[in-house]
Amino acid sequence: MKLRSFLFTLVAGAIALLLIAAITLYWILAQSPLNLLKGGVSTYPQAAMFVPKQAPALVSLLINPEKLEALRQLAAPISKRRRSRQEWQELKTNLLAQTGLDYQRDIKPWLGDEVTLAIASLDFDRNRDNGIQPGYLLITKTKDTEKAKEFLQVAYSERAIASNRDLKFEKYKGVNLTYPSSLTTKQESGIWASAVVGDFVLFANHPKVLREAINNAQAVDLNLTHASFYQEALKTIVEPRIGLAFINLPAASAWAAKAPIPETPALEQMLTVTLSANLEGLVAQTALIGVKGALEQTPVLSGPVDTLAYVPATSIMAAAGVDLDRFWQEIVTGLAPNSPLAQFINRAIASLQEPLGIDLPQDIFSWVRGEYALSLVSNPDNKQLDWLFVAEKTPATEVDLVIEHLDNLAKERGLSVGNFPVDDTQITAWTKLKTATRQDSVSLDAEVKGAHINTPKYVILASSVEAIAQALALDRNSLLNSKDFERAVTSLPLKNNGYFYINWQNGKSAFEKNIPLLRVIELSAQSLFSHLRSLTLTSQGSENGVRRATVFFNLQA
Repeated sequence: MKLRSFLFTLVAGAIALLLIAAITLYWILAQSPLNLLKGGVSTYPQAAMFVPKQAPALVSLLINPEKLEALRQLAAPISKRRRSRQEWQELKTNLLAQTGLDYQRDIKPWLGDEVTLAIASLDFDRNRDNGIQPGYLLITKTKDTEKAKEFLQVAYSERAIASNRDLKFEKYKGVNLTYPSSLTTKQESGIWASAVVGDFVLFANHPKVLREAINNAQAVDLNLTHASFYQEALKTIVEPRIGLAFINLPAASAWAAKAPIPETPALEQMLTVTLSANLEGLVAQTALIGVKGALEQTPVLSGPVDTLAYVPATSIMAAAGVDLDRFWQEIVTGLAPNSPLAQFINRAIASLQEPLGIDLPQDIFSWVRGEYALSLVSNPDNKQLDWLFVAEKTPATEVDLVIEHLDNLAKERGLSVGNFPVDDTQITAWTKLKTATRQDSVSLDAEVKGAHINTPKYVILASSVEAIAQALALDRNSLLNSKDFERAVTSLPLKNNGYFYINWQNGKSAFEKNIPLLRVIELSAQSLFSHLRSLTLTSQGSENGVRRATVFFNLQA
């Protein structure tokens, strides 16, 4: 062999080996959960073609659950991986507890890379005599159609024999439907109607819902995939994800109210929520479109505000940003009055302002144009929550007049206003004098209802003198320098309009006490809350009619 031919063969062989190695590495990474560390996948729910375009909601897991578990194992320390595996097994068992199915044996062999649950209709039979009957669809992609068919055949036969019910087999537009014969006259929770369509297994709570799903897939004008508003909503999604939710807000509100039609059927307000994964937790990105009159608002911050340097690292909740009045107006207009979050915020605001007899939005929020921070801190002495508020002074606000107004409001409520030093700083306190009898003597006790201090750059108000003293003595033990808070905001967009931070580990009992519904939510998502360190929300403002916000769930192994 000539040298030239030998070199050519050697180079060709080396290139072939490199290609084989590259393809092998790509295949390994494609099967590995490591690629999910980039956030997830770039696909959208294929099952949307079975869902009608007027559907109230669709929620999809866009990866195989096994990959999600593998990622969780990767993120967990070696010492905790057994516990993590046990929790995952318990979750799968609990989800299938009412079905009599075993995930490992019955589901895993054929389950593919997508699981979608949809509220398909508000009232699938439109029969007022039997009340409101929402239609539900569960759509799973399969990696082995034959095994999926075998599973359905065995599962339905066993359940039918056990429940002494006859099965009905129907061929509809070339698709075989299976369901209990009694399901044609009433809904049952035991066995749903099912069908295998291509690479998908469909389950519905009534054969009529299943037939309509098949119609939707065959007529593009009927399904959600080809709806113009759905396509517009998908354009708001720019990051990889492991899950996606699409919510038609007017229709979803009607479903929650058990109404047959939306109050405003012509209104098109759509919310998309995507869920991404990293080693620190889960990132949920939301985009709301269709809000009439939404002002264009670009993010004004590129990092945490300096007022957080006065907030204790032990705070169970903190909100910080710029221009509090504008932020408050966005909350008021953006939350449903009866929503759990709105109720909690209103209850928190009431608990802050009632002891002082002030209207927080009018007397405080309205003049805060610069940076601000509001926090709640547990007081170990009286087992109560202290609040602390820090506001930056701006040239547009006459702070002395604001403070004078607050002092006058305190006096009108019969409180005493006095100054006293804490170390080298003068603090003004609003106190209520009470007489106390001790043995044969009578003494005066001063109960502090609030306090404030006017520094060269900031105004600090609090529910106690201790809270202000703590803010002034923080040095490096502040939320701004906290590793937990730093971890919480790292996964959020750098440009934003401020943060709303909840330290779940420190404030769990306080939140459960003030939001009774939270216990129900915890039970339904126990695998999330049992590992939750903190929750942080930030807004990125509005652009081109789209309002964006991001939530980060910081999880521990």
